[in-house]
Order: sequence, then structure tokens, then C-alpha cells
Amino acid sequence: MPGKSDERHPAMPGRAEEVDYEQLLDDYSHFAPPAEGEVLSGHVLKITDKDVIVDFGYKCEGLVPIEQVQGPDGKVTVHPGDAIDVVVDRGGVEIDGYVTLSHERAARIRCWDTLEKAFKENLLVAGRVLGRIKGGLSVDVGVKAFMPGSQVDARPVHNLDSYIGQDIPVKIVKLNRRRGNVVVSRKLAIEEEVHTRKSHALEGLAEGAVVTGVVKNLTEYGAFVDLGGIDGLLHVSDMSHGRINHPSEMINAGDEITVKVLKFDRDKERVSLGLKQLQPDPWDSVEERYPIQSHVIGRVVSVTDYGAFVELEPGVEGLIHISEMTWSRRMKHPAKVVKVSDSVEAVVLDVKPRERRVSLGIKQLEADPWTTVATRYSVGSVVEGRVRKLTDFGVFIEIEEGIDGLVHISDLSWTKRIKHPSEVVKKGQLVQAVILHIDAPNRRLSLGVKQLQPDAWETFFRSHQVGDIVRGRVCRAAAFGVFVELAPGVEGLCHNSEIPGAEGHSDAPALSVGEEYEFKVIKMNEAEKRIGLSIRAVADDDERSRLEDYQRQASAATATIEEAIHSKEHGEGR
Repeated sequence: MPGKSDERHPAMPGRAEEVDYEQLLDDYSHFAPPAEGEVLSGHVLKITDKDVIVDFGYKCEGLVPIEQVQGPDGKVTVHPGDAIDVVVDRGGVEIDGYVTLSHERAARIRCWDTLEKAFKENLLVAGRVLGRIKGGLSVDVGVKAFMPGSQVDARPVHNLDSYIGQDIPVKIVKLNRRRGNVVVSRKLAIEEEVHTRKSHALEGLAEGAVVTGVVKNLTEYGAFVDLGGIDGLLHVSDMSHGRINHPSEMINAGDEITVKVLKFDRDKERVSLGLKQLQPDPWDSVEERYPIQSHVIGRVVSVTDYGAFVELEPGVEGLIHISEMTWSRRMKHPAKVVKVSDSVEAVVLDVKPRERRVSLGIKQLEADPWTTVATRYSVGSVVEGRVRKLTDFGVFIEIEEGIDGLVHISDLSWTKRIKHPSEVVKKGQLVQAVILHIDAPNRRLSLGVKQLQPDAWETFFRSHQVGDIVRGRVCRAAAFGVFVELAPGVEGLCHNSEIPGAEGHSDAPALSVGEEYEFKVIKMNEAEKRIGLSIRAVADDDERSRLEDYQRQASAATATIEEAIHSKEHGEGR
């Protein structure tokens, strides 16, 4: 109307003005009562002995019973200014101008919302094991949940009580909000975590890479190391350049160690690790530290049938072969000289870095007795030693430590026909011998036992000659004659042609074996040690002697007769 003021109510906007209805709703929404079961976010205003006063955005504050915000020890868990979730208690009863609220119901509703979201999105949930129940464990995930025994771990668990009181990650496998049932699994949570860690670990693995892991467990042959979702094997031989008998000498379960990836099979997910490869290889400069002929000191770490291994430093061992332990050849086992843990001095004989071998010797610490054997012994001298070894061809006698001499079977006796040395000597027996030859460069010494006695053949040839009559015993017969023993070890042959009556009777000897007869020496060959005998010549000599005696007797008789006749004639003439 004209003349009237055009003023409008300040709360009513003009047509040209925009109305912000969302702002108006925000400004006046607290005047509307909250929906049943709606979770509201409030702030603690004050704490009294019985209640917690909360501003939850309504026209008046609310009250939460103090019991709902107390911990197990009775202490209040909230303070003024803290945020707190609440719902209006059923009926929205006001007491002294305050609305009754429930924090427990709000927490329960929030919890179920969270659990449903975790179930739909396959998320992990934190839980605490409350106790053991039939078939598994009771777990607090905001509400009580059931975890079957088969879902506790990826491996069978024999002691479920050990999990009581532990905070564990779980996955929800079944949920029924209406009935309030929740089933959870720690096994699925672990498997997912392992899979995630393994995928991450595999991305960073490559041969030659240096990684850090935790020792899971030890075995006789090595250790398994968790590299973050995938296990690698650290073999005992790759732990140290030195000698170790068991992995526990270097590491223990739970240790965090840095290792090098030696081999990686991505398809089979097998990883071989090394610890010693992070240190310099001592064999790279072994020739510089241990020159040949140098003297070293080490510790015996192993004794075998063929020698002893000596640790010169961690990772470097040398072998003292049994043949390099003593100049003597009679040592049976290295344990007679050294024992494990002994500290020994040795001489470096050879170094082969590529083969990782160092040859050592301890007999070289003393002079080789063969270098002076020619000055300490002479041919023809008599020595004494112990029988060390018997062979088919002779006897080895040790005359001193490291010096053995050989007595050939032909030098054991002048007289006996020996088939094996055991017929004359025994192992370990102390015997004397004569040195026949010395060959120091070739480490050979020839000895003789029979040379201790005069040669029976030589004696016979010196005391007899062709034509002598000798007495001998028939020792054996042959088709062509008999052999006659003239002295111990000395035999002569009497051919059938020299035995009267033996010609044409080869089946039965004309002379009895074992009987003694007189023979005449008709041949002598000292070089070939041959003596020819004849029993026929003895008989001829006897006949000749008888004939000569007869002739002498006849001549004497004739002379006597002639002398008698001559005397008679001479008497008549007178």
C-alpha cells in the first residue's frame, strides 16, 4: 500500500536474496529430537561422582552413567573436552533437564558397524584372546567372537592356552549382527600378512644382494633366515671361512643378521644365503702369508687315517700327510704323533690357492737321516735293527729312525733253501746284518744276514782240491745221479757214470739216500759252485792200490828169491 513502510521481517529474506536452506538445517537441527539408535558424537563437559555430562548438540545436555566410562581398575577413562560417542537412551527421559544417554550402546553400535565394514571389505581387525572355550578360543573384537582351534595358526597348535591374553590380528569369516555371532580367524590374517611380506620381499631379492633377516631356527646343516615373508637357507659351510661344527657357534634363533643372496630361484621361491661372503676370502692372499719353506704354528682340528688338518687361521687349513710326519716308515696312524687341539709347528711344503690346499710337514723340522747315512755307515760294517716288514722277496730292517734296509731272501742263509723270509726271522725280531750297499740318493740300503758267517762253499774250495777223497751223505737222488752233502750247505753231484752198477738202472738209485759213502773229487768249479764226485774212481784207486801192493810184494818176493839163489850159487862156488 502506498505510504506504508516496505520493511520486512529481518528473518525473512528478500526475493533477491538466496536462501541457504542447508545452513538453516544445520543451525536448527539440534532442536529436532535424535533418531532412535542414532549414534551421536558429543564432548565431555563435566565429570561428577555418578555421571558424565555430555554436550551432544541437542537443546540440552545429556548424562552418561559413570560406570560406562570406567576401566577394569575403576578409573574413569575420559576427561573434560574428550570426544565421546553416545545414543539417547530408550524413551529419551529427561532428568533435571538432562537427557539420559548410553555410551555402551553407542560403542556397541559403532563396533558392529566397524565389524560389518571389515567383513565386507576383508579387512584386518584387532582382537584380544579372552580365554579358552570348547573347540577354540574366545576373542574380544569389540564384541565376543569365536575363533576355532583350526583357525589359530597356519600350523597345528597343541597349546591354545599360550594365546590367552595376547593381542592378535584376525579376519572375520562369519558375522550375524541380529544374533550377535562373530567367527574370526587368525590363520587367514597371518597368511595374508605373510603373502604381503613375501611379495614385498621377492621384489627386492636378487643374486648378489645384501639383505637383513631374522634367524628363525637352527639345524645341523645350517639356519633358516626370515627375510620378511620368505625364508632363506644359510648353510653351515657358508657361515664362516673357518671351521665350525654347528651353526649355534655363530648365531642363535632370533638374531638379526645381514647376509648375501648367493642363489635365488624365483619360481620355486628358494633362496641360498651366505655370511662368509661378506668378508674377504683368506685364500686370495694365502701365498703371501705362507711362503714355501716357512715355519708356521697352527691348531690340529681333525685327524684322519691319512693325516692331520691344521688350522693356520680362520678359513685356512693345511694338511700334514702321514708320510710327512716322521722320517720313519713304521708309523701306523697319525694319532700316534698328534691329537685334536694340539698346537703344532710345521713347515710349508706347497700352496695351491685355487684348490684351497696347503701341504705341511713336521718331519722337515729335523734333518733327513738319509743325507748323512753315507758318513755314519760303511759297507761291510755290522748293524743291528728290528724287523719291520716281511715280503716274499726279503726283509725290511729298521736300523734307526727313518732308515730301513732290505735283506734280500738270497742273503738270509748260505746253506738253506729259503722259500719265505718267515722261515728265518719274525716281525719285530732284533737281528744283526752286514751293510752290503749304500744308495743314499735313492734312499736304499742293502743288508745281508748270511754274510755274518763264512761262506761254506768258499771254505770247502780253499781246503780241498781235485783228487781228494771225501766222505759225504747222499741227500737226494735224481735220474742222472745223486746229490751228496759234503758239508752243511755244500753239495756235490755224483753222476750215474761214476757209480758202479748204476748205468741202465735209473729207476732205483745204486746208492741209498741217507747213507754215507766215500767219493773222489773229480771236478771243482768255484765260480759256479759245482763239485763233481766219483765213487767209481775210489774203487779204481783201491784196485790200483791193491795191484801196486801186489806188484810191490811180488817184486820183493822175486828179489828175495833172486838173492837166495845168488847166495846159494856163490856158496857152491867156494
